[in-house]
Amino acid sequence: MRNVTVNVSFVDSLLDNIDQEARRQSRSRSELIREAARLYLRRQRRWDDLFRLGDRQAAKLRLTEEDVGREVAQVRKRKQK
Repeated sequence: MRNVTVNVSFVDSLLDNIDQEARRQSRSRSELIREAARLYLRRQRRWDDLFRLGDRQAAKLRLTEEDVGREVAQVRKRKQK
């Protein structure tokens, strides 16, 4: 797998935080940013999977968004008691 160099702009304070964390972990800035990108993509895929599961369940049970909202409100109300 080949590496490709890209240019990315960061505000100074974010870059400072990235550099501090990279030093703390004894890693390069590039390594830290690559790992952050991998983690972000993995997290997004998990959310996508979760939403697809929810959509399938809603279709299977013939639920509308209003049904879900009502159920959430009922659960929150029970928890407050």
